[in-house]
Amino acid sequence: MRVPGFKFAGVACGIKKSRRKDLAFILSERPATAAALFTTNWVRAAPVIVGMRRMRRGLIQAVVINSGVANACTGAQGVRDAETTCRETALRLDIDPGLVLPSSTGLIGLPLPMDKILSGIEKAAAVLSDGSFFQAARAILTTDRFIKTASASCRLAGKQVVVAGMAKGAGMIAPKVATMLAYILTDAAVEPRCLRAILRNAAAKTFNAVTVDGDMSTNDTVLFLANGVAGNPPVRSGSREEEVLLNVVKELMGSLALKLVEDGEGATKVVEVRVQGSRSSAEARKIAYTVATSQLVKAAFFGEDPNYGRIMAAIGRAEVPIKPERVDVSFDGVTVVKRGVGVNSTEQEAARVLKQPSFSVRIHLRQGKASASVWTSDLSHEYVRINSAYRT
Repeated sequence: MRVPGFKFAGVACGIKKSRRKDLAFILSERPATAAALFTTNWVRAAPVIVGMRRMRRGLIQAVVINSGVANACTGAQGVRDAETTCRETALRLDIDPGLVLPSSTGLIGLPLPMDKILSGIEKAAAVLSDGSFFQAARAILTTDRFIKTASASCRLAGKQVVVAGMAKGAGMIAPKVATMLAYILTDAAVEPRCLRAILRNAAAKTFNAVTVDGDMSTNDTVLFLANGVAGNPPVRSGSREEEVLLNVVKELMGSLALKLVEDGEGATKVVEVRVQGSRSSAEARKIAYTVATSQLVKAAFFGEDPNYGRIMAAIGRAEVPIKPERVDVSFDGVTVVKRGVGVNSTEQEAARVLKQPSFSVRIHLRQGKASASVWTSDLSHEYVRINSAYRT
């Protein structure tokens, strides 16, 4: 996969005990217009603190990403290490240090092994290539089972442009930037305000609408870079080109978001929880998220048990006023609750739906016209095993 005007690298520098790739570069041939979303967790990792400062300029040319150590809860030394990582990267790439954004993912509480980081920076700089997209995508993984990438293209003002993305994340996945690192890249020229709006709008129904375990990381970062190499007139807010690019970005980010859920730690199911007939999208989203994060509901998904009682209980505790006697619940069209009353005659048919690796739960409130979806996974024995011994 190639994105005009961008180069990539992914190397192993010894941060991970497995000796797998653990340091990545993304480099634009020119400073790129940048938009970003960061974790809303009050406990922010050092690279997030530094990254937020970098974003004040609205321009980024390079990203340096390490996996295996999060550089979170590391105090002032962690911030200094993140700044050093940016300076050394800039030195190797011969660019302004203020145009380098750092990202880290992995164990919280450990300092960056700077000797290994510096060695990795040197290695990565030596192997930068426009054909190393997938190597970089692999180097950012932690407990992920597979790389998460997507690409698309479209025409803007007569110019063909490319949009591509890579992401990582398998655990601590929750809305408000699902716990993840994600990098969306395009060779299109986009005005800064427009780029920020596209990222914010696309994230609302993609990265901010998935959950695996309801936990939020200290390191979440979604970065969107547009370097303008395609030569199109800069996309402006309110233009037809903005709508075209937004739709492409939304579809691409949606693909990445679903891969996060599919790769959820120990996950065997990908489930869309869709709430319809709500008074507002905010209320619909609140109910969908409550159902999607219920441990009892997720355990039932794993057991392939169409336990509608757990779903109704989650709906009722979402702190959204409803009329239970109006509520319908179905699994892929198989109704299990009709007007608030259980339909037990469909249990076997519903159980067959839950045996599938992917299915939907539809909840109709019959209180309005608004709707919202949240994508979730099941809760398995494997999730508990992975997270009970993550540090050891």
